[in-house]
Amino acid sequence: MKDNQVMLPTLPPWPLVDPIIDRALEEDLAGGDVTTDACVLPETNASATFVARSELVVSGLEVAERVFARVGGGTVTFQSRVPDGTRAKRGDQLLHVAGRARVLLMAERVALNFVQRMSGIATLTQKHVDARPSGSKTRIVDTRKTTPGLRILERYAVRCGGGHNHRDTLGSAVLIKDNHIVAAGGVRAAIERARAHAPHTSKIECEVETFEQLDEALAAGVDVLLLDNMDDAKTADALAKIRAHQGARAQAGASVTVEASGNITLSRVRSLADLGVDVISMGALTHSAPAADVALDLRL
Repeated sequence: MKDNQVMLPTLPPWPLVDPIIDRALEEDLAGGDVTTDACVLPETNASATFVARSELVVSGLEVAERVFARVGGGTVTFQSRVPDGTRAKRGDQLLHVAGRARVLLMAERVALNFVQRMSGIATLTQKHVDARPSGSKTRIVDTRKTTPGLRILERYAVRCGGGHNHRDTLGSAVLIKDNHIVAAGGVRAAIERARAHAPHTSKIECEVETFEQLDEALAAGVDVLLLDNMDDAKTADALAKIRAHQGARAQAGASVTVEASGNITLSRVRSLADLGVDVISMGALTHSAPAADVALDLRL
């Protein structure tokens, strides 16, 4: 891959995605489609186009294709799909499908639901990515605050918007949060137990809310610090403490990754990136993204 090429996000494998699609279709078609059966002759053919009704970042078109394929099998054809991650303008055509009109109508709502939801997440993510200062290496990252059952698609949508993913599951990384600290009896105890029991490949991340917890985590040799609900002034002070501590560890080649989370707004992204945090994580990318305005226009 050339240096100036952008690697497109990869959709999760179909064995993981198909059950999500099938559940959505079962939910919508459990009683059949009375209206379509009554109004549309079985032999009627049609084509349809997904159209952006506002500016958006595209995500979920492959999933939409899969929805039509699950309903109509090999009777549906596709053409001219733009890649997920594309920035679209109002009126842009995103995907063309053709086949039996009954199939297109039965699959329409489910296909649109996926595209609208996923494109909405990608669009909101891209706004936060774009809010960083030019040349910033600060990552915009999601959280596990996802819609139950839709996590792999919502996190894929974050990648379509230029963002990154935090840990996928509780088993994929160590993240010591406030209630773990309470249950363990303190920051140091939690970090030391995690270090003793976690796989050797795992870094130890710990959430801190106070400078006392921050000092304790640094003394315990934490790998990643999550600064929780700190405003810009407190974040700056925390970073000064961390950098002073890292100066003492520099000869050993050790460093601490700093993540800011909690009370993150679009307006704060630039200031936090300017301060030098490595990661900005926010649940809003997935739990508060408005659906993108995408329509499906059918014609005979």
